[in-house]
Order: sequence, then C-alpha cells, then structure tokens
Amino acid sequence: MQAIVGLSRGISRALVQGVVQRSQGSTEASQRAGVEDADSRLVTAVSGFPKPGSNYNIDNILKGQIGDDAYFVARHVDEWSTSDFEVVCRVETPRVEPEPKKGNADVIGVADGVGGWRAYGVDPGLFSVNLMKNCERLVKAGYFVGSQPSKLLAQGFREMQENKQQIIGSSTACLMMLSHTDLKLYTTNIGDSGFLVVRSGEVVHRSQEQQHYFNTPFQLSLPPTELQSEVLADRPESADQYEFCVEDGDVILLATDGIFDNVPDRLLVEEMAVVQHCKDSMRLQQCANSIALMARKLSRDPKFLSPFSVNALAAGIEAEGGKPDDITVLLATVSL
Repeated sequence: MQAIVGLSRGISRALVQGVVQRSQGSTEASQRAGVEDADSRLVTAVSGFPKPGSNYNIDNILKGQIGDDAYFVARHVDEWSTSDFEVVCRVETPRVEPEPKKGNADVIGVADGVGGWRAYGVDPGLFSVNLMKNCERLVKAGYFVGSQPSKLLAQGFREMQENKQQIIGSSTACLMMLSHTDLKLYTTNIGDSGFLVVRSGEVVHRSQEQQHYFNTPFQLSLPPTELQSEVLADRPESADQYEFCVEDGDVILLATDGIFDNVPDRLLVEEMAVVQHCKDSMRLQQCANSIALMARKLSRDPKFLSPFSVNALAAGIEAEGGKPDDITVLLATVSL
C-alpha cells in the first residue's frame, strides 16, 4: 500500500516454524497461569513475505513485522470467575447494570503501514508495528472487552497519540476476537486489510474494503504538524464493525492487501477448504505457506488478471498483472 493522499522455500520454512513456536509458547504460558479450562480457541498459523527489494529479516518477522506489515496473536482468560464475588456483591452493593465482560478471548490482528511515507524519510513499518504491539499488550494485560475490538483498536491508537516520542505514519488495520463468553467473532476493519471466513467450501463472511478512491484506503494517521492538511487521517470510529456466530472447524483468513489484491477469492477458498476442522498446527502452517507463496507468485505475474488490476480497470486505470507488495497471512481454525 503506497498512497498517503490523493524468498526461498527454505527461508519460508524457517519463518513459519519460528512463528508456530511463538504461538505455541503463548498458549503454554496461559496454561501455566491456570486457565486450562478455556477450551474455545483459535488455532493459528502465520506466513508471509516482504515486498521485492526489501530486506528479509527473520528476527523482525518473528517479532510480528513483515516488511511494512505487522501482526499479532494473543489470548487472555481471566483467572477470576464471577462466582468468586457473587455473595459479596449481593450483600454489600446495590443492583447495577452489568458491565461488558472483559478478557476471555482469542484476539488476532494485522496492519499495513502506508509505504508513501518513505518519500518523507519515515519508516512506514514503525507505525503498523507499534499499533499492533499496543493492541497485543492490552489484550495480554486484560485491558479490553472481549466483544469490542473497535475499542481495542481505538485504545491502541490513542496510546500512540499520547506517546512522548511521536511515531509518524499511517496504517490500515483489522482486528478479530473470538469471545469465549458467547462464542461469536467480533471484528473491526479500517482500510483494505481484511478477513474471509470459509465453511464447507463457501465464503460465509467477508470484510469489505474501505477506500477514499482507488488504491487509497481509509487509514489511521499521525502526521507531523506541517503535513496535517495534506494527509488523510481517518478516525478509529470510521472502521467497519462485524459480529457473527461461528461453528467448530470454520476457517478464518486475516490478511493485508498483499493477499486480497493478488489472489481471487475462489483460489483462497480452495486452499482454505482443505483445512476445515484442522487442529494440527503444522497442517495449518502448510496451508498458510501455500497461500503466501501463491500470492507472491501471482503478484509477480505481469499477465495475470489480478483483483487489483480488475479494480484498476473499473476505476478507468489501465492495469495488468499482480501488485508486488508485502504479504501477511494469518490463518486460523475455530476449535469449540
């Protein structure tokens, strides 16, 4: 993604093995904290590639950065149950409306830093990485509501605004929560990152792109004072919000536009349908790898009629082939 206004298979295997270990480690940490009873979860795998010409830094990727893209996978389960306080609350406090239940959710997210900031000497990845790190930290600390990803995104962005050392840049973002309370998926999406949910070989839920105009998506922005009048700056409240029930075995793809600009839905569905009901993290990882590799291959094909070129033609712009870009795939299956 460029607008502000107006690898080898061996490396891929090294990447995804490290990500799997990171994800498994967070699950093990939760179990050590005494939350083994939270059976509802997302089984996840991550894969991807930075755009051509970018440095492939495995350390950054394992920390949640792929080129200008960023991602996170987090889980929080409250160790305190309501029953621990029922008697005290009944006797000592007047009846009040219950607050939304906090914690108890699996949360995943992706963000795509706006590459156009390079023209101003700014690293576009800093914004997306910090936004996702803020959201991840809030989830792990339990400072979120398990059915309100929009508020989590807004709080993550607010902390960037309040940072003493200003982080300049812009980013799209998409967050998704599997609530352990009602077993629903809650999502918030701003810009052209997004999600796809597949069941029985069919798309049952899909996000829609938010665009000001072609190739200029909605974006959260923190510009320097001298550029505020020239830079698009959407509010977190502008994000689309979705909520829907899921079933055991549903397959979820959360990704940046490097996937959706290059791979038609029918090809994504073919790959995702293979891992329905899959609880094997390595099989899921292979599928994530396959989707990332397919996107990279199609992005480099000058003759392929990609979704990006179709949208360009619809906007009256002559275009052919794929769109080389950072590619981030966060694949998950629902385990209830």
